[in-house]
Amino acid sequence: MRLDRKISRPERLIYGHYRVTHAVRMALAFVLTFLIIRLLEVPEGTWPLITLVVVMGPISFWGNVTVRAFQRVMGTVFGAASGLVALYLEVYSLPLMLLWCGAAMFVCGYMALGKRPYMGLLIGITLGVVTGAGPGDLYTALWRSGDVIIGSLLALLFTSIYPQKAFIHWRLKMSENLAEMARIYAAYVSPNIVERPPLNARHQRILNDVVKIRAFVGPSAQEAHLDKAVFEAIQVMTRNVVTTLELLTDAYWASRESHFIMLNASRLRAFQRLTVDTLNQLSALLLEGDVALEERSERGLQEISGELKLLLEQVKARQDVEAPIFGYVWLNLELARQLDELRDLIKMAMGR
Repeated sequence: MRLDRKISRPERLIYGHYRVTHAVRMALAFVLTFLIIRLLEVPEGTWPLITLVVVMGPISFWGNVTVRAFQRVMGTVFGAASGLVALYLEVYSLPLMLLWCGAAMFVCGYMALGKRPYMGLLIGITLGVVTGAGPGDLYTALWRSGDVIIGSLLALLFTSIYPQKAFIHWRLKMSENLAEMARIYAAYVSPNIVERPPLNARHQRILNDVVKIRAFVGPSAQEAHLDKAVFEAIQVMTRNVVTTLELLTDAYWASRESHFIMLNASRLRAFQRLTVDTLNQLSALLLEGDVALEERSERGLQEISGELKLLLEQVKARQDVEAPIFGYVWLNLELARQLDELRDLIKMAMGR
């Protein structure tokens, strides 16, 4: 897929209610599978429906489908084969059959806590389904095995119809977070307020959202065919930007005297406005995929960074400058570096 294409408004609506979309897909899949089973009079028809729900339910993004689907199908096949062997052994020796089932469940439990948890779970589930057919009842066991495999394949078919893409979710969530950072920082540095606004709860919500976004990293990397390290680096840099903005706010409101000095510093005010603009433009870049948006902020950051370096040297040379002012200028330079790096990483993630 084209990584930097614009996210349309219908997509924003659908992805904004992705749980509803997934629920609708599961409901339609269940109803259609039920009709197919009834029309074809499939024996042991309960098991395709159960398997459909088990396999399809946790699959939320297209980037997860291929990996999880392979694990589920392989687990189903192995579990069905193990169940048939168990029923065959039961005819000759119940202890031998129990020993075989114990070994298969050991594999199930071991894999369930490893890198292939879904394969392990499906081995155990399918083994239980098949062995529940009764001693030596291979006819029922074969139908149940086939039904479970059919249910898995139908789940994959329905999941592949307009699948949810984790990369789109990631872009939307990152865009929302950056826009929220811009709104909060703009409120903190607004010249129209005389006391620090009580926005700590919203700031903490941003940090929580950054952590939640990490769930999209793995499947997004698979969908975009990019190194996972790129998305991890964006995660780290985003947290750093949030932390730096918090430190900037603390320095800005450290004392009334230093606050009024910084409020009247034209270059610092210019950088504050540029910071808000850059965050908004990066947010728009993730939605629109328009490289021209971030090129404007890049030139502005380069120009203002040079001016801030000169200002920092002037502040160093003066003995009467308060520590919060010096820290505030230094943090602005650090924020400029972080925003520049974050822009480059986002461009890389979007195939630029």
